[in-house]
Amino acid sequence: MKRLAVSALSLLLVLSGTVSAPAVTPVKNIVLVHGAFADGSSWSKVIPLLQAKGYNVVAVQNPLTSLADDVAATKRAIAQMNGPVILVGHSWAGMVISVAGNDPKVAALVYISALVPTNGQSAAVATKGYPVAPGTAQIKPDAAGYLSLTRKGVDEDFVAGLPAAERGVVYATQGPWNSTALSQKVLRPAWQSKRSWLIADANDRMIPPQYERDRAKRIHAKLTILPAGHVPMLSLPDRVAAVIIDAAVSSGS
Repeated sequence: MKRLAVSALSLLLVLSGTVSAPAVTPVKNIVLVHGAFADGSSWSKVIPLLQAKGYNVVAVQNPLTSLADDVAATKRAIAQMNGPVILVGHSWAGMVISVAGNDPKVAALVYISALVPTNGQSAAVATKGYPVAPGTAQIKPDAAGYLSLTRKGVDEDFVAGLPAAERGVVYATQGPWNSTALSQKVLRPAWQSKRSWLIADANDRMIPPQYERDRAKRIHAKLTILPAGHVPMLSLPDRVAAVIIDAAVSSGS
């Protein structure tokens, strides 16, 4: 009883302002995971914003050869970090971080314009029941079964609204995606046990915007809706960085 009385008194003193609450130390490590048709340069505008705030940042270079390969690349990046990690995934990488996020070092997940799988779900069926996104018509396979976006798909669907020079760089650096990854399933998605944030895009032409909003509700994620297309890291990097920082601060100790 005496210990309870002391605790209650401490709480009252904090609430009254007599004693300051202990400062929260944000999670300082950020691992950024790109999606299909992209590489680590898709984070080029967000990285300096996070580094300027003192965060340790690593951008994964996914091979895009399979779900398992991308998860392995992401887990290697997590292993580099000293301490807890905020794990951020864009688009296809929503599948990747839903697996890699089970790593005990991961404190929270941030999904950006992402596929967010249920248990046992693959990317091929993740958006079943929603309107087909316009950009999917511009995904073309090569002879080896790797998928790429046409120039029209990049310009009008993937990064619509960016200056022409930036769209050209995105097209030139896109990462072809092994089509077999579409059928590979996620088991025990990490959002079931980790706090989550989600950025949905009002003008997304690669993943249905309503799907993104519905997934935020389904996984109890903190939702931010941006007036952006599919790659807000390039069009609204400050807004994306703010959400990542919010996750880092809220997940601190």
